[in-house]
Amino acid sequence: MVTFGFYLQLLKDIVEMNSNPLVTIITPSFNQGQFVEETIKSAFNQTYPNIEYIFVDGGSTDETMEIVEKYRDKIDVIIHEKDKGQADAINKGFKLAKGELVGWINSDDILYPECVEKIVDLYYKYPNADIYYHSWNKIINRDGELIKNYQRIISSYEYLLKNDYRVIQPGSFYKLKSVYRAGLLDESVYYCMDLDLWLKLLKHGQIVYTNDMPHSAIRLYDGTKTDTGKGKFLKNIYDVLRKHGARWYYRSIWQRIFIYYFKLKVKKILY
Repeated sequence: MVTFGFYLQLLKDIVEMNSNPLVTIITPSFNQGQFVEETIKSAFNQTYPNIEYIFVDGGSTDETMEIVEKYRDKIDVIIHEKDKGQADAINKGFKLAKGELVGWINSDDILYPECVEKIVDLYYKYPNADIYYHSWNKIINRDGELIKNYQRIISSYEYLLKNDYRVIQPGSFYKLKSVYRAGLLDESVYYCMDLDLWLKLLKHGQIVYTNDMPHSAIRLYDGTKTDTGKGKFLKNIYDVLRKHGARWYYRSIWQRIFIYYFKLKVKKILY
């Protein structure tokens, strides 16, 4: 029997949903079955109540889709088809997203429970910004154990282009209309599509961040795309920076790329 309490709770839920902007989380995935369940759960376990979750799989042949099926009733949109890469998968999610804010979490990374709630708090305080992110992040290993915490304060387009190109993608969110204005992700950028998007958004936009504690984690282990790409990853960064106007005399940027490249060469010789 449907009780008065049921209708009262339904009314409360409707009021709550209407008072909180919808936030869309997208997970692009391909053969990450060993990690994907933790990623999915981290999206569901948010303290923020009004979330749309879109899962875009590029045709995984491992146990990924078996795990996804366990949560089908909780996932708003599931796509399972061959794609042209990570940027293509994320763009599919952007095109289906209904949220005012949108972001993606890769299928081996995780969000902590207050991540979205803190982002929405920023959105309320700074409604005219385009990028909302957490300046602290965690790096974890294959088993989820902490490697280190780190912080990056990114203030502007010029800072990314001239000082430090590294962004914190996990736990970052963007206005959906700003993402469309930027032309979505560039699907020709294989490794650092996040950097390219940030530069496009910040060329005429604003960025704000939380400064309290890590609300997301990136997983670092042998076999990740950036680990296996190495030299190609650096070349992709170089190409993106040049596309956005980086000059040879931006010494700090090129020093950082050169040092990373030198370390890769030394590691290859030693091992």
